[in-house]
Amino acid sequence: MMMNNHFFHLVKSSPWPILMSFSVMNSGAGVVEWISSSNFDFFIFFFFILVLVVWQWWRDVIREALYEGERSTKINFMISTGVMMFILSEICFFSSFFWAYFYYSLSPDFALGMAWPPKGIIVVDYLGIPFLNTLILLGSGVFITWCHHSIINFNLLGAKLSLALCTLLGIYFLLVQMYEYFHMSFSFSGGVFGSSFFILTGFHGFHVLVGLLYIIVNLFRLMNNSFSSNSILGLEYAIWYWHFVDLVWLFLYCFVYWWGC
Repeated sequence: MMMNNHFFHLVKSSPWPILMSFSVMNSGAGVVEWISSSNFDFFIFFFFILVLVVWQWWRDVIREALYEGERSTKINFMISTGVMMFILSEICFFSSFFWAYFYYSLSPDFALGMAWPPKGIIVVDYLGIPFLNTLILLGSGVFITWCHHSIINFNLLGAKLSLALCTLLGIYFLLVQMYEYFHMSFSFSGGVFGSSFFILTGFHGFHVLVGLLYIIVNLFRLMNNSFSSNSILGLEYAIWYWHFVDLVWLFLYCFVYWWGC
């Protein structure tokens, strides 16, 4: 019999980690196929599988924390530290792509026509759709902060309303960005400017999608009253992640859309 003389939580055997690994790997392969052959059926299928696995895994984690009482103060601290390290790794991830963007934009060579953007590239007006998306994301940040303030002050109705509005703005942001992509005058394979632009904005859009799924899960939890006074860390992590997404977009707007034009 296992002795429980420590504060660690020894999780039960679960199929979700290995299924998540395969789903992420296959989704990445689907993205490569999408870029190379414009066929996104493979990506859509495995991304759907990925969402199902995430849903089941979150269900188990919520049950352990809320109903089984498996979260001590030290475990919550360790999980919070892990989330902060994850966000730090995401900062390093985007920093690498910004580094490549600045490398080419600050010293364009002969292949780029000694100019940035390269000649022949029609850039997006930073006061058009990008400015609208900036207002949308900043508005979503205001609403999710309102949700945080409401949940701390036990205002459940305000928390539900503000999180629902944040969700709607996140969906609206993705729709507007899709509209922008469909009306671009350059493509991913059109040169270093196009590849840098679509990698930065595309990965940010993917992170918005991930954060949006996280927020939707927490919205369903709020609607079902599945939070307790000592079990709201899932919502706080979603708030941290969404503020990170907002911050990355501000850098994108300032340096890619505004300064880069």
